[in-house]
Amino acid sequence: MAHQESFPVETRGRGTHDLTGRVAEAVRASGVGTGLALVFVHHTSASLILCENADPQVRRDLEAWLARAAPDGDRLFRHTAEGPDDMPAHVRSILTGSSLAVPVAGGRLDLGTWQGIYLYEHRAAPHRRRVSVTVLGA
Repeated sequence: MAHQESFPVETRGRGTHDLTGRVAEAVRASGVGTGLALVFVHHTSASLILCENADPQVRRDLEAWLARAAPDGDRLFRHTAEGPDDMPAHVRSILTGSSLAVPVAGGRLDLGTWQGIYLYEHRAAPHRRRVSVTVLGA
């Protein structure tokens, strides 16, 4: 059995947006009891992360590390067509990834106790992003 749906995510600019509930809804709607949920973001300057969901300091620390690893306006980057955060956003997206695979068990996402699914916006300005969830299984 396969089920697929897409939904928009309105971001406020750089930062994380919790998608766990929305992905869990897609899994419930699928009717799949045992399988896999594949989550995909259709953009090159936003990504998906599976991260600690209890302490927001974890996501703040991740942002601090990424700001050091791929700083806005770094003179190393030539691709600046959309501003000083353009290429750093692409680097951040490549480092964190555009898809996640999460097991489905008992008709629910089989996440660990402190795990959440987040869209990570890497651009400074707000954007409208599209996320697809494909649930496969029996």
